[in-house]
Amino acid sequence: MDNTARTQVPLTRIQKLIGKRMLASKRSKPCFYLERKADVTELLGQRHKISKALGVKITSNTFLVRALALAARRYPLMLGRYVEEDTDSPLETPVVRIPEAINVGFAVNSPQGLVVPVIRHADRKTMAEIAAEEKALIRKSRSNKLTLEEIEGETIALSNLGAYGTDTFFGIVPLPAGTILAVGNPNRTIVPRDGQFLVRKLMSLSIAVDHRVIHDDYAAKFLCLVAEKLEDPKHLL
Repeated sequence: MDNTARTQVPLTRIQKLIGKRMLASKRSKPCFYLERKADVTELLGQRHKISKALGVKITSNTFLVRALALAARRYPLMLGRYVEEDTDSPLETPVVRIPEAINVGFAVNSPQGLVVPVIRHADRKTMAEIAAEEKALIRKSRSNKLTLEEIEGETIALSNLGAYGTDTFFGIVPLPAGTILAVGNPNRTIVPRDGQFLVRKLMSLSIAVDHRVIHDDYAAKFLCLVAEKLEDPKHLL
């Protein structure tokens, strides 16, 4: 047997692009990381009821996009991007540029590799609108029909690996953004409450944040708000 033999797997165009961007992000963004759990027992328990009431299938991602967008509206610095040289601004550089639009990019595993379609102005859209757009973008992702406009312009990112049984992980912040929320699988956990022990579904929420733009306490408040909205479904409707 030839132990020196090597198998070479060529990269797709999308894999090359993603690799280049992720490496650039790792090299340029000094990130810190925060993680907490959210009790999503009620949220997941009401998902089918909410889907029926809205007339469209609501997924876990729908809730997450909505919660992320609403929290970013309260804490807009989470959208900020550190800019070394801003020739269009009279201010001295560097500056933090905060975009007006809350555009949530969410990772989708497609036959061509990982793609990140974008739901624009997610904070202005209802749950039903987000769900319908999410479904359409996922379908186009898996048939390689996404347009350039549909994969550009994200100002905050979401990556959900809960469906793959992953409990906790940390994402790499995309170059155009300052924050990414990484979501794990909701696990049944015994928790103490009012002198009793209850079985609840706890979901890991972790964020990677560019420390040049955002301070620890600001990011912690943002993450708490995301969790609070997921823990009380009426805040998302």
